[in-house]
Amino acid sequence: MNHHKHPEPPIPPGKKFDAIVVGSGISGGWSAKELSEKGLNVLLLERGRMIEHVTDYHTATKAPWEFPHHNQQMPLELLKKYPVQNRTGFSITEATHHHFVNDLENPYVEEKPFDWIRGYHVGGKSLMWGRYSFRFSDLDFEANAKEGIGTDWPIRYKDLAPWYDYVERFAGIAGDRDRLPHLPDGQFQPALPDNCVEKHFRKSVNTLFPDRKVISARAAHLTAPTQQQINLGRAKCQFRNLCMRGCPYGAYFSTQSATLPAARRTKRLTVRPHSIVNSIIYDEQKGRATGVRVIDEQTHQWHEFRANIIFLNASALGSTYILMNSKSGRFPNGMDDSGQLGRNLMDHHFHVGATAEYEHDLDNYYYGRHPAGLYVPRFRNLPGQPKQDFKRGYGFEVYTNRENWEHAFGEEGFGADFKEKATQFGKWKITLDAFGECMPYEDNRVYLTDELTDKWGQPVLKMDVHYRENEALMRKDAHDQAVQMLEKAGFSDIEGFDAQAHPGLSIHEMGTARMGTSPKNSVFNKFNQHQVVKNVFCTDGACMTSSPCQNPSLTYMALSARAADFAMKALKRGDI
Repeated sequence: MNHHKHPEPPIPPGKKFDAIVVGSGISGGWSAKELSEKGLNVLLLERGRMIEHVTDYHTATKAPWEFPHHNQQMPLELLKKYPVQNRTGFSITEATHHHFVNDLENPYVEEKPFDWIRGYHVGGKSLMWGRYSFRFSDLDFEANAKEGIGTDWPIRYKDLAPWYDYVERFAGIAGDRDRLPHLPDGQFQPALPDNCVEKHFRKSVNTLFPDRKVISARAAHLTAPTQQQINLGRAKCQFRNLCMRGCPYGAYFSTQSATLPAARRTKRLTVRPHSIVNSIIYDEQKGRATGVRVIDEQTHQWHEFRANIIFLNASALGSTYILMNSKSGRFPNGMDDSGQLGRNLMDHHFHVGATAEYEHDLDNYYYGRHPAGLYVPRFRNLPGQPKQDFKRGYGFEVYTNRENWEHAFGEEGFGADFKEKATQFGKWKITLDAFGECMPYEDNRVYLTDELTDKWGQPVLKMDVHYRENEALMRKDAHDQAVQMLEKAGFSDIEGFDAQAHPGLSIHEMGTARMGTSPKNSVFNKFNQHQVVKNVFCTDGACMTSSPCQNPSLTYMALSARAADFAMKALKRGDI
């Protein structure tokens, strides 16, 4: 498969597209693929630069000594550009910093601390995501209605199940069929193998805790590529675990490896990078959107592009920003009648759990570095269980590793004995990190402010979001349960932790333009179609009505494919 550049010819003024997709990340790539495969001429707008598959992954195959500072530290001059992105503690390295935004050019206002982690380039965060891919279930879709919280999801599991099947087959998800009603099984390739510590933890917890089941993480990595995936130039995961640099093998799902080549095959896709979508153009007479206003990232010139339908996939806060900025006579406060735009911002709260050491199997090691470990699915507040003092639940991501020669960094000594000692592997380590559901609070919100402007003169978002009592109670339980599981499973040197991460740091922003059952309670309907402006759709994190503790990206994929199918049929019928 060739990986040459795809220079796009300039778009002639006045050209009209069938569809515009805003944003090229996980959901935008899917929207572009589905709409173009269904016969539409699609314009895919991305605010950042082009990153071509393979050829633009400049650090993907570099060894540590090929970096000026051996990928151990960042030059201070460069770090100044990433005061927020660097809060993750892992993103900004010599190998990966170019995949994250320059915070100085893209500011925002923090009424309360909010860590907004972003990647502005073709592919978006699909190049750097964690790749854990879990379905939601009716336990999740029904929770708001049953508890009288927020508003009811307008869909149920049966609406999404066939679309989960569809996107999993295409994307490639490694996992096991675990027969858990609250974490439905999917279309899986063989799961990533366990190392000896994972085997021990899985067996111990599954035996000692009848209310929970440790499973293989379901991860978007090819372990047995299908012909469809091979035809796109994708190959099996190599267990390099350098995923954040971009995968030259196309082994994990990203826009570059999967949806973009599929969309390009149709010859109906135009990709325009460096295109900052400022707002949607609304025709007061026709009562519909006619296109978008774009600022060229490099020249700062304004453009207008026209289309019959618009898919917003700019990320939860990116899409909401565009809707808020889309003001007109009909929509003086942004494109919404419900008053919910910008509200109910959720993010998983995490960085709570426990770490420990494992003193057995020291003669065992494992091949490669596998890119996903184990998962302990939610085991609190399930049907038929005693109620906790908090609502909803959390799941644990389980990471294991073994100290390698780095354990000798601080050792004193020299000569043959020292070398021998330094080349021995150190101890096995295990970490349980909980990801907990955050409730949809109406006053957890973002809004536009002119206090600051970005590099292009646009207003910026102001974040007013914090976790509440329910999240605090859940964290206490997650901490205690992590410690208890490790104790009972016979680990040593167990330490519980609660690092009190701020919203945003989990990088699972959800809400702010939620789906719902009527224009009074929501911005989008059950097909992710705008409640009032019928030719505008949104299938990224903005549309989420609650924030189940599972990682959400797979659900964005399924919603995107489903909404594209609905939009296409509605166009043919002349409904939009």
